[in-house]
Amino acid sequence: MPAHNPTYGIIGLGLIGGSLAKDLARKGHAGSVIGHDANPLHQERASQLHMVDRTGSLDEVVASADVIVLAIPVDAIMRVLPIVLDKAAPHQVVVEVGSTKVKLLDHIGQHPKRRQLVSAHPMAGTEYTGPDAAVYHLFDKKCCVICEPEKSDPEKKERVKSLFERLGMYVIEMGKDEHDLHAAYVSHISHITSFALAKTVLEKEKDEARIFEMASGGFSSTVRLAKSAPSMWAPIFVQNKENVLDVLNAHIAQLTYFKHCLEREDYNALHTWMGQANEIRKIIK
Repeated sequence: MPAHNPTYGIIGLGLIGGSLAKDLARKGHAGSVIGHDANPLHQERASQLHMVDRTGSLDEVVASADVIVLAIPVDAIMRVLPIVLDKAAPHQVVVEVGSTKVKLLDHIGQHPKRRQLVSAHPMAGTEYTGPDAAVYHLFDKKCCVICEPEKSDPEKKERVKSLFERLGMYVIEMGKDEHDLHAAYVSHISHITSFALAKTVLEKEKDEARIFEMASGGFSSTVRLAKSAPSMWAPIFVQNKENVLDVLNAHIAQLTYFKHCLEREDYNALHTWMGQANEIRKIIK
């Protein structure tokens, strides 16, 4: 692989793949970027936005790139990753950036080219999708998790780690089970809560004008994740089902306790409960 100007192949030209392509070009990390998207309109739009140097078929991307990045929904990664690995030459690095790991890495664990794969999760994003959602600096000061680093070729793993660090991320390593557990608690439950809040308000408050007029910053920031694409998030919830159910049960228990405090008019307990929640400020500024 060329040391200074590798060709990157980006499969999936939405928020993550598109933002990666933008930053690779802006920071001079790529000799060229070739892109592919299963949606022809997304592929065409990526070309119009000059997000990539050129687009091509899946086979053309795999044949042309030194580093191949799969930035597609997790159910699509399950289908496409074995195909990419089958076609990959020994020098190529394959990177998947899905939000769940256990089912995928179990699925691909016995592949003869498993060591060419680096499984990463750049924990960055917005509620928007498609090529027009791609932005510069998306990855700055965000966390990137590399999963099962011992299963990847050390040199290839270091290349991927260095790539994300050059994009401004800090990189940590962990096992697939640990990743999916923590992702459920710090990422997946936030989306579930936002979807549920949006459903609650839409079903109870029939006056859309009043929702728009009275929605404060607090409501808007809490519900914004409900704009996220079901095509991306439903497969994440399904693949991480056990951990999602665990965190969901814990969350429901907290809501039930809050409800009981109000029903019993136990306002001292309610105040204490909220104060305990304030402890999060010591962790997240």
